[in-house]
Amino acid sequence: MATPGAVTFSGNLKRAVAGIKRINTEGIRWRVFDAKGQVLGRLASQISTVIQGKDKPTYTPNREDGDICIVVNAKDIAVTGRKLTDKFYRWHTGYVGHLKERSLKDQLVKDPTEVIRSAVMRMLPRNKLRDDRDLKLRIFAGSEHPFGDRPIEHFEMPPRQVRELRPRTRRAMVRAQKKAEQQAEKGDSSKSARRKKKEEETKIVFTA
Repeated sequence: MATPGAVTFSGNLKRAVAGIKRINTEGIRWRVFDAKGQVLGRLASQISTVIQGKDKPTYTPNREDGDICIVVNAKDIAVTGRKLTDKFYRWHTGYVGHLKERSLKDQLVKDPTEVIRSAVMRMLPRNKLRDDRDLKLRIFAGSEHPFGDRPIEHFEMPPRQVRELRPRTRRAMVRAQKKAEQQAEKGDSSKSARRKKKEEETKIVFTA
């Protein structure tokens, strides 16, 4: 089953398919992840699980049975908080004092695929299987990819589980809300009292 936009690929085809022949594709699946609107950390954790084969009952730590992960729409990835300006990528050129850094916002403009790749690779164990798993990760900035002729499967992201508030925190929020309502009522009553007093004063002045 081919995805829309997957038949025609306008990017660098040679770079996109580099190293595919080195992967033993027998018995593994081609999974497609849509990064549009997905939170970076949640998406990277799901990709790292699939690329290691941890979602299979036959998972073994010393065997490489993970699936090939194709990530599209990397430029539309989302982050929470102030990570766009507060998160930095640092590297050293090897010269004295040449410590370089780039914010997440600038990295998304320069190469959004590297943002997802670094997040996934940092979640993988540092062993001899790391390079093989890196070959199975194919990330594209847009919605096009050159693997439309493969039997690809779309990966459905699990729903986000929102943790319930603790009873103590819930009670504190209720108390704060009641206090704010009481202050608002007191403010309204004081305003109405001042308004009424002012009307009485003006009435006395006019009658005199």
